[in-house]
Amino acid sequence: MNRLLSLTAALSISTFVAFQAGAAEPVKNVVLVHGAYADGSGWRGVAEILQKDGYHVSVVQEPETSLRDDVAATTRAIKQAGGPVILVGHSYGGIVITDAGNAPEVRGLVYIAALAPDANENISETRSKFPPATNNVIKSADGFQTINPATFHDDFAADLPEADAAFMAISQVPMNVNAGATKITEAAWHSKPTWYAVATEDHKINPDFERFLAKRMGSTTVEIKGSHAVYVSQAKAVADLIEKAATACE
Repeated sequence: MNRLLSLTAALSISTFVAFQAGAAEPVKNVVLVHGAYADGSGWRGVAEILQKDGYHVSVVQEPETSLRDDVAATTRAIKQAGGPVILVGHSYGGIVITDAGNAPEVRGLVYIAALAPDANENISETRSKFPPATNNVIKSADGFQTINPATFHDDFAADLPEADAAFMAISQVPMNVNAGATKITEAAWHSKPTWYAVATEDHKINPDFERFLAKRMGSTTVEIKGSHAVYVSQAKAVADLIEKAATACE
């Protein structure tokens, strides 16, 4: 009987230790979602840091044709990751991850100078309560918009070299004007932990609005000195926040 009890205790301890070891592993899949007017290439610096640190990274190339299309593209990447995911969104990408983040594979959400609507909220109306940063957009006849190339450097990427900002300006992804105004029905941040990076020199989204959103979600928040393109100009600081989220979501 004593031998049986000893064996049972040993098995219980080994099972507990194995469980603890497994639970201590951080989430190793990261899905990155770009914002309006940009494409996934801006995430290169962040992706390279994460990959060097052992993370499996997927960069979503959402079409910006509608919120539904962009959520579908993001959900596809989440499913293909093959395990638990940290989901990261920049700018309009925050709206996308707030919807797509309801997928069961998503363990945490990271917002980088991003919009974060609540369910059935018109985020534009909420944003209007704060002094606007800039709104230098050009609308096309078929319902898409881009940032005026003449002001793109100052509005979007003031801390990037002029040549880099100039190329981003001429390679913009036109965004459907209805995409950012589409309401979501369930905000993932109510059920998933969140992290938020405020870009303190943001000329596209008022930094105070970013702080409001982060506080409303109860996010773990950092402030990074950078433009709206902070994910490009301050890739190390952004990657650090993502890794902290991954470690916290063990």
